[in-house]
Amino acid sequence: MPASRRRPLTLLAFALVAILGLAACTGSGGGSSTAQGAPNGDGTSTDSSASVSLEPGAGSDDVAPRDPVSVTVQNGTITEVALTNPEGEEVEGELSEDKTSWSVAEPLGYGKKYTWSGSAKGADGKAVPIKGSFTTVSPSATNGVSSLIGDGRTYGIAMPIRLEFDAPVKDKAAVEKALHVETSPENEGSWAWLSDNAVHWRPKEYWQPNTEVKVRADLYGVNFGDGVYGANDLSLDFSIGRAQIAKGNTQTHRFEIYRDGEKVADYPASYGRESDPNLVTRSGVHVVMSKHDKYFMNNPGYGYEDFEVDWAVRLSNNGEFTHSAPWSVKDQGNANVSHGCINLSATDAKAYFDSALPGDPVEITGSTQELQERDGLYYDWIYSWEEWQSFSALDS
Repeated sequence: MPASRRRPLTLLAFALVAILGLAACTGSGGGSSTAQGAPNGDGTSTDSSASVSLEPGAGSDDVAPRDPVSVTVQNGTITEVALTNPEGEEVEGELSEDKTSWSVAEPLGYGKKYTWSGSAKGADGKAVPIKGSFTTVSPSATNGVSSLIGDGRTYGIAMPIRLEFDAPVKDKAAVEKALHVETSPENEGSWAWLSDNAVHWRPKEYWQPNTEVKVRADLYGVNFGDGVYGANDLSLDFSIGRAQIAKGNTQTHRFEIYRDGEKVADYPASYGRESDPNLVTRSGVHVVMSKHDKYFMNNPGYGYEDFEVDWAVRLSNNGEFTHSAPWSVKDQGNANVSHGCINLSATDAKAYFDSALPGDPVEITGSTQELQERDGLYYDWIYSWEEWQSFSALDS
C-alpha cells in the first residue's frame, strides 16, 4: 500500500491512544489515595477505590470530649483501625456490621492529641491508609456535679432531685440538655434552676408511689460557658416508696399522718409560738430531710446551745423539726409554745420517726408565716407548676 494511504491510519491510532489515555488519567478528587476502576459500557468510568473520611477532620483542635468522633469508608471496608491517645492507649470504639464505619464509644480526655492508624480496602482490592490526628479542648476550668440523693435508696413522694455544682453555671441550657430523668411508671416533671449552682427536678404533683427513677447527668465534656467544661458524669437509681403525708395545723394543734390515702395517726402537737415571727412554724409543704435519734439544738439568740432532743426529724434548714418534747406535753393539743419545731410526746415522736422517710411531705397550715426560699434546700413545693416550669433554661 502506498505511504500516502498509510499516514491517516497512523494519525487515527495516535488520536485513539490520546483519547483513551485521557480517560485513564481522569479520577475523583478529595485527596484520598485512589485507583481507577474499569470503564462502564456507556464509556464512563467507575471509581472503585476506597475513600476515607474522618470526623473531626485531620488537624482539628478544640474538639470537645463528647463530640462525634468516627472514621467512614466509601467504596470499601475498614481492614483495621485504632485511635490512640498520647500514652499509646487505644480508645474504645464500635465497628459497624458492614465494616464501613467505626465510632468512638467513650468520652475522650481534655487537652490531648489523638492519632488515627489503620487501613481500608477498596472494591478494587487496593489498601488506603487511615491516618491523621486531632486535639481536644483544654478547658479554662472544670465544674463538678454532685447530689444528695443516695444511689439505691428509697424516698418519700415529695423528694426533689437536687443536683449541685461546684461553681456557678453560665450556660444553663447546655447543661440542662445533658440531664435525663426516666421514671417507671411515668411521672410528668421538669428541671428548674433555683440558683446558679443548683438545679432541681420535681414532678408536677407528688411522685406516684413505688416509682423507679433513673437519673443521668452526662456532663463530662459539656461546655458550661466561658471555657468551663463539665468535670464528671453522674448517674443515680432510686425508688419512691409508699405515699405518706403528714398534715399539721397550727390552729387545731394536731399532727395527722395519712398513708396511702388513709389516716393512720392523729397526734396532739405544739407548734412555734406566734408572739415572735421568727419562731412561727412556717405554713407550706416541707420535705423530710433527715432523721436523728438524738439531736443537739442550738439557738444562742434565744438562750440555748447543745440542747438535746430525741427522735428528731428535720423538716427545713431554719430549725424546724418534729421531736420528742416531754416538757410541753401539757401544751400539746392546746397551745403553741415551741421555738418553731413541732413538739410531740416521746411516744408519738418515736412513732412518727419510725414511719418517716426522707422526702416525705409535711404540709403545715394555719400559721402567719409562709415557707420561703431561705428556709431550706427543699422549698420546691412553694411554687405552682407554671412557676416551676418557668425556671427551666429550655423553651417548653
